[in-house]
Amino acid sequence: MSPETFVPDLDDARVLAAHERVLRQALTIRYTELRLLHLFSEGKLFGTVHTCIGQEFTGPAIAAYLEEGDTWFSNHRCHGHFLAYCDEVDGLIAEVMGRDSGVCGGLGGSQHLQHKRFFSNGVQGGIAPVATGLGLAHQLDKHDAISVVCIGDGTLGEGVLYESLNIASRWDLPLLIVLEDNGYAQSTARTQTLAGDVEARFQAFGIGTSRSATWQWDELVTGMGASVARVRTSGRPHCHVVQTYRLRAHSKGDDDRAPAEIAAYEERDPLNLLLARYADHAWVRTTLAQIDERLAQAVKRADAAPYGAMPALPPRAAAPVWSKVAFEKQRVVTSVRDALERALAEDPRTIVFGEDVESPYGGAFKATAELSARFPGRVRNAPISEAAIIGVGNGLALAGYRPYAEIMFGDFLSLATDQWINHAAKFAGMYRHQVTVPLTVRTPMGGHRGYGPTHSQSLERLFVGAPGTRVLALHHRMSPAALYAALRKAEPLPTLVVENKLLYACQADAAPPPGFQLLQDSAGFPTSRLQPEGPADVTLVVIGGLSVEAERAVLHVLEEDELLVDLFLPTQLYPFDATFLAESLMQTRRLVVAEEGQGFAGLGSEILAQVAELALPHAVRVARVSAAPVPIPSARPLEAQALPTAESIIQKIREVTRG
Repeated sequence: MSPETFVPDLDDARVLAAHERVLRQALTIRYTELRLLHLFSEGKLFGTVHTCIGQEFTGPAIAAYLEEGDTWFSNHRCHGHFLAYCDEVDGLIAEVMGRDSGVCGGLGGSQHLQHKRFFSNGVQGGIAPVATGLGLAHQLDKHDAISVVCIGDGTLGEGVLYESLNIASRWDLPLLIVLEDNGYAQSTARTQTLAGDVEARFQAFGIGTSRSATWQWDELVTGMGASVARVRTSGRPHCHVVQTYRLRAHSKGDDDRAPAEIAAYEERDPLNLLLARYADHAWVRTTLAQIDERLAQAVKRADAAPYGAMPALPPRAAAPVWSKVAFEKQRVVTSVRDALERALAEDPRTIVFGEDVESPYGGAFKATAELSARFPGRVRNAPISEAAIIGVGNGLALAGYRPYAEIMFGDFLSLATDQWINHAAKFAGMYRHQVTVPLTVRTPMGGHRGYGPTHSQSLERLFVGAPGTRVLALHHRMSPAALYAALRKAEPLPTLVVENKLLYACQADAAPPPGFQLLQDSAGFPTSRLQPEGPADVTLVVIGGLSVEAERAVLHVLEEDELLVDLFLPTQLYPFDATFLAESLMQTRRLVVAEEGQGFAGLGSEILAQVAELALPHAVRVARVSAAPVPIPSARPLEAQALPTAESIIQKIREVTRG
């Protein structure tokens, strides 16, 4: 590769014709971003602007070879990629100005763009598994479409990237990784933070590499074409490293690089040299005038458009309508497995994957037993890569699949919080609901198995409260099969389903004990209610698999203390609305909330806060049951002291009734 900067001879008509499209795109990108920086200085933009000035040729090189079905995932420095993909200058300008006419209605802003099969997100590295999931979708569709992901050299410090490379290579996915190596991770030189060889990282996973530079952009365009063709024909991942340099700050004006260094790159920049050499060339003058007029009109139209509108907030739930419920008595784990089997049989776009889910193992708790034999390729083992598992699920969901991602233990969800909070939760909202993310994450939680501090936690409280998501919990007074059937018909939100470990061996049963009736409200994911036949003394709300211990406590205080307890078992933990408790609390004036997780900032706290906001006409005496604030011990006698039991619930019921 020549070290000289390539500047085509514009006086040669054939040369100009060969390079005109790429040059026009690169100039459009540069002057659009210069206009954005000017708008920022005028106070017309919100947040931040990460420009790719100096790196403009990467996007046009990729776009030249993409086909209609291909997908492209970009990062925070996405304007150039976006414009090369769709040329939506008006939509980009309006979006960054926060206007309703923007491609995402002003909701996404500079870093979060979506148009057709183009997506971007500002979280470094987190986009890699999503693009990998899109690659899996292309493979399953059995077309020759490919997935492209653009990352920077700073992303090489992110562990989830390597999880994604492993999956992409092991599963032979059509993924093109374009690494724009500009030598800096924000303000820190790559030489300070990165060990080893860049390309060797990809080669270690059996992924081939190519290299080009934006200064020799003619070779970059040709080389990118070869990389795209390699992925499309082989169906395997490939990495194309693009050596480049950004001439402006990481974001707006935060630039600590040496001015002499920047000046040296300014002098060899392809567009700067082109414009200096051909300033009076007719094509250059005409092209720049057209771009300038186009940008002026785009700004004018954006200025005239209203700001983006806030999405409507859901109304408060109405008073529930309770009715008796009946379902077939069945072991909980069997009901879960049957639900997955039904989803796989009825919907060919259902995919189940996770650690050890294939036969003969069938999952750590056997919820996927024998399913891989019946649905080969659609029930598959994933590596121990929790972030990538959920990230791949995000990509599949964006492509229209219905993925069920299993995380072997709920404790391990902490390894994947970025994929839940910054990706699954946000895609639909920040892309103006032009996409849906029907991802279901299943995971067992809870203790009383002697598994110790890192395999026994109930972490639901860490995953509720992310707008755009749903969190459900199984209990033994609702059919898991019915819950999963309802989930398939519900609004396609990213959904976390908590399946308590002890609950797997229990029976989901609709037959109430003597003196009670089992009711459910009319919500999409109903709350179950074990209501006594006489006037209740206490209202009890219990989360998830603690339902079995809670019911034992209810029957005990009935027999020993002659206390009647109105027991509520909510299935939907988020979004949560406590309105369904009002009727019972009007009578009992006493409330106990029990959860197996930590009490501080827990679900119980939220329930009590919402009850206070109900503004009932009298005070409600309350108590909470939760785990002790210690790591959960492995020793079973100590574990029993640390975690809630029927006895601890009994104690709190007695406290609120007797003082």
